[in-house]
Amino acid sequence: MNSLHASIPSPPPEWASFTLGPFTIRTYALCILAGIVLATIWTSRRLTKRGAEPGVVLDVILWAVPLGIIFARAYHVFTHPADYFYPGADLWKTLFIWEGGNAIFGALIGGAVGAYIGCRISGLRFWSFADALAPAMLLAQAAGRLGNYFNHELFGLPTNLPWGLEIESSNPAFPAGLPDGTLFQPLFLYEIIWNVIGIFLLLWIERRFRLRWGKLFAVYLIWYGLGRSYLESIRIDPSEYSFLGIPFNVWAAFAAVVLGVVIFIVQTRRHPGLEPSVYRPGREWHKPDAEVDSDDTDSDDEDQGDEAVDTEQPGAAKATSTIGTAS
Repeated sequence: MNSLHASIPSPPPEWASFTLGPFTIRTYALCILAGIVLATIWTSRRLTKRGAEPGVVLDVILWAVPLGIIFARAYHVFTHPADYFYPGADLWKTLFIWEGGNAIFGALIGGAVGAYIGCRISGLRFWSFADALAPAMLLAQAAGRLGNYFNHELFGLPTNLPWGLEIESSNPAFPAGLPDGTLFQPLFLYEIIWNVIGIFLLLWIERRFRLRWGKLFAVYLIWYGLGRSYLESIRIDPSEYSFLGIPFNVWAAFAAVVLGVVIFIVQTRRHPGLEPSVYRPGREWHKPDAEVDSDDTDSDDEDQGDEAVDTEQPGAAKATSTIGTAS
């Protein structure tokens, strides 16, 4: 698109979707789904290593994912009303999540509500689940940002950098007055890189300081909020609301950082030690004992002598004692 500078080409428009029989599959949706699957598998493995029942994460995800998606869309529509509410607008498009427009801060709010409900039902500690999810959340977000690339969205201010992103001038978000061939900051790529770095940082911090009780999730909020505060400040389509000249989403990123700091301080004071279990008291899952062969069971009873006798059977102890005396 721009012959004077090196650049990152946007994928052909036909890559945004494909047909499978009577269905239209959106690449954006596949990226989001891939992120959810990867995060679920990784979170499950992390919880299981800490004593949780294998698969219990599904009890939480079934609540967290739907509410996260609903809140993500609602948050985006709320902060970009002009895109959906105007004379002659098709209000049904406010529900078309597959076309893009799902705010991560809304997803965090809705996901947290859903995770809390799921944890209450399953007996998991909410903060234990949050800590297990923290690095997996960054992985899911990195995968989801690829969907923005295929949708030709989430780009920033014009740039002459060699990694500038090519965006067609027919794109609804293309700023009026700029010449065709203008390159833009690839915010989706910046966030992918930031998230991947964050994964390694969180894993190192967790291993080094053995953070529990929600403190690792607090670090996630701080790290992600710092990155988003900058990316939101250079977006070409920031939220339509602002305060003190700062876009609403930048304030939301600042709020994530502050919330992370508060959670870390409060949980450090309340819980200086390690968690006794990922389950709440009285809801622990006990790993079933390994199955034992019947021959092994018989030999164990013989070796144990009097201790192997069922004391609830009248006369059993007396009979055993007589046999023992005779021998």
